[in-house]
Amino acid sequence: MTDAISLASERIDDVVLLLHVMMQMGLPGLLNEHLPRHWKQEGLDLGWVATIWLCYIVSQGDHRKVWVQEWVAQRRYSIEQVCNLDLRETDFSDDRLSILLRRLSREETWRAIEQGLNRQLLRVYPLHPQRVRLDATTVSGYHSSTEERLFQFGHSKADPSLPQVKLMLGVLDPLGLPLVTQVVSGETADDGLYIPAIAEVQQTLNQPGLLFVGDCKMAALSTRRYLHTQGHYYLCPLAFTGQVPQLLSTWVAQALSEPTQLMEVKVLKPESPGQKPIERVMAQGIEVSRPVSLSDEQPELTWSERVFVIQSPQFAQQQRQGLAQRLQTATEKLLALTPTPGRGKRQIKEEALLQQQAQAILSQHRVEGLLDYQYEKHVTQTERYVGRGRASDRPKQLSEAVRYQISAVRRQEESITAAERTFGWRAYVSNAPATQLSLPDAVLSYRDEWIVERGFHRLKGAPLSISPLFVQRDDQVKGLFHLLSLALRLLTLIEFVVRRQLQCEQTTLVGLNSNNPKQATDHPTAERVLQAFRNITVTLIDVHGKSFGHVPPLNALQQEIIRLLGLPPDIYSSLSRSQIHSRAGK
Repeated sequence: MTDAISLASERIDDVVLLLHVMMQMGLPGLLNEHLPRHWKQEGLDLGWVATIWLCYIVSQGDHRKVWVQEWVAQRRYSIEQVCNLDLRETDFSDDRLSILLRRLSREETWRAIEQGLNRQLLRVYPLHPQRVRLDATTVSGYHSSTEERLFQFGHSKADPSLPQVKLMLGVLDPLGLPLVTQVVSGETADDGLYIPAIAEVQQTLNQPGLLFVGDCKMAALSTRRYLHTQGHYYLCPLAFTGQVPQLLSTWVAQALSEPTQLMEVKVLKPESPGQKPIERVMAQGIEVSRPVSLSDEQPELTWSERVFVIQSPQFAQQQRQGLAQRLQTATEKLLALTPTPGRGKRQIKEEALLQQQAQAILSQHRVEGLLDYQYEKHVTQTERYVGRGRASDRPKQLSEAVRYQISAVRRQEESITAAERTFGWRAYVSNAPATQLSLPDAVLSYRDEWIVERGFHRLKGAPLSISPLFVQRDDQVKGLFHLLSLALRLLTLIEFVVRRQLQCEQTTLVGLNSNNPKQATDHPTAERVLQAFRNITVTLIDVHGKSFGHVPPLNALQQEIIRLLGLPPDIYSSLSRSQIHSRAGK
């Protein structure tokens, strides 16, 4: 009798939750629509292959293809029950996943998926687009770099010695939901990526009057012109190049000459964690207007641009400390350039060489015009006898040894004071009307650039870990970037929906922090939300050919998260039905 009974278990954790959220997003159906089956294809549709692979990526923090087949096999019954599918062992083979990435790498296919998904998500999770943030980042890898490859050497803050791929991301404010994902070769300049990204956002949202926020590379005149002519608004800082330094000095002088006209931007911040927040001044500044004209347009295009001249006291203090450190370091290096003569102390014997090396030090530490040095020429004459024989019979030869010595390094206090007057100041430009974007709104809006940066951190680090890349071919690399951008959307939506519901209900979640179980929060991260579903197991009982499932009851926190996400309360308990439906091929 006992031989007819067998037990097995499957570790399901957050898998059920992730699958239900993706079905709520309508992701499998949308992917199947744009990734149709080949007439010879057997087994699972590629849309479902992508959905289940995404579940593995987010749950395990691993994008490698090699482990997916085994992972799915260990959860086969649960996935089949949740998704109402019949799975085959070969559905998640390395070859099948490679085919998926190749299909996702096609630009036309990916653009159609992205636009369709964006429209679908705006409808399913009623979202009201007003602001879009744009930024680019690079991902380096140990890949070969040839002229036609995606990996190329370019400017990189991470590791310039490695070839890289560049990723442009456009996200919806304030949740950080990706709207546009562009993957280009690593040497591509950022400036030229903005207009194509904006055009794709336009095509997706089909809505005028959006505010696009970006860094100084978005401030290119061609990008601002494009946004203005398309009926959109921009907010970005001016790059400190060309005429901008001179203009900024003029605007700062105007602001300091009329201190009563300075407008303060205040925020509530606590003195220390746990204390009651108090109002603090985070920035101050003035607003000026100027005309912008493009004479190469026919007819000439002119519009009015608002310039926000803003000073951050905290940033100014950081710049003062940095300047003091640079001045001290440059002074020490200048004095060490001409050491006292001695064994092993190389001397500078040419005036031009001294000036060249001193100028290099000033340039390296960005203190040109702030330090002045004086040097002296030292000539040492020596006599020596020439030839052989007695000293009295040999002629004498006079030789000179020349060396240059820096005698003093002085600070140019007037220039330093003038430079410090501009510390903390920056100019931002916008064509948005004052009724839509005030000076405090502009400051606070730009300060929220961390929203798009957070998406990059998730892509590069936990939980998506795009670096290092475990694929080599360009189409696989591009397809994987696109797939992981879908995973980023999944994380973003989970976090946003939970936070929005908590805000609407004016309540909090307790127990997400395992180190402090009593801690309450109204802004949980998606990572913490998913961690709350660790160690959930379904037990499978087979009695005389009939299969039964059992899932332990969820705790109160898990049930509350499911409710906040708007999912059916029985998504886990439904696996405990009296008998699991038998499927062909099991």
